[in-house]
Amino acid sequence: MFIDAPGTTLRREDLKKAVEVAALLNELERAGRGTLVDVAAGKAYLGLLAVEFLGFEHLVVIERDERRLADVRHAMGHLTRPAKIELKRGDVNDRSLWPECPAVVTALHACGPASDAVIDAALASETKWLLLVPCCYGATIPSWPLAEAQAEKLGVPRHAEAHKRFLQSIVDAERILRLEAAGWETTAVPFVAPHVTPHNLLLRARRLKEPTRMDDAARRRARLLDA
Repeated sequence: MFIDAPGTTLRREDLKKAVEVAALLNELERAGRGTLVDVAAGKAYLGLLAVEFLGFEHLVVIERDERRLADVRHAMGHLTRPAKIELKRGDVNDRSLWPECPAVVTALHACGPASDAVIDAALASETKWLLLVPCCYGATIPSWPLAEAQAEKLGVPRHAEAHKRFLQSIVDAERILRLEAAGWETTAVPFVAPHVTPHNLLLRARRLKEPTRMDDAARRRARLLDA
């Protein structure tokens, strides 16, 4: 669907991407059917293959790079299943691009603050499922100053690798608690082996609106934010 030049073979990075997409297709298969939003989609590998292999009939692709959307249009020509596919160019923060109450939102390697924007938009749209794989941690992430303040408060050593892992843990903890406080039961799991990608953490969230869990998460997030 995506690499169809005569005589072309998959590169090493393509094979790794295939492993990631296959793992997330397994996750999508459990989430049921309905409108699927592939956001910060790149070439929409995941969304289009969910149409082809899992039978999703309505796909919304949100991507800000027109060149990548052109690649999506090209790949759509190889689909063998009928589906309603909407291509929307713009930023994840633009809520006008989002459908109401989608069944599933996916974001594979949403870079830096894009992961937080995906979370906020998915919560606002009241999606049933969110499958988010964050990547590219750094100072542009909203909770990064919080993580740095907590590291300083606790006396975390400034050795680069240890310090980085602590900051990443705080960032992901805040994301998980934000989801749970809003009513999404959330699990954090490695969805592929680290040799495939070092950014292998999947945040799997399902909307349940369970009051006790929400209250507990809200209290824990307030403690975390009290740096």
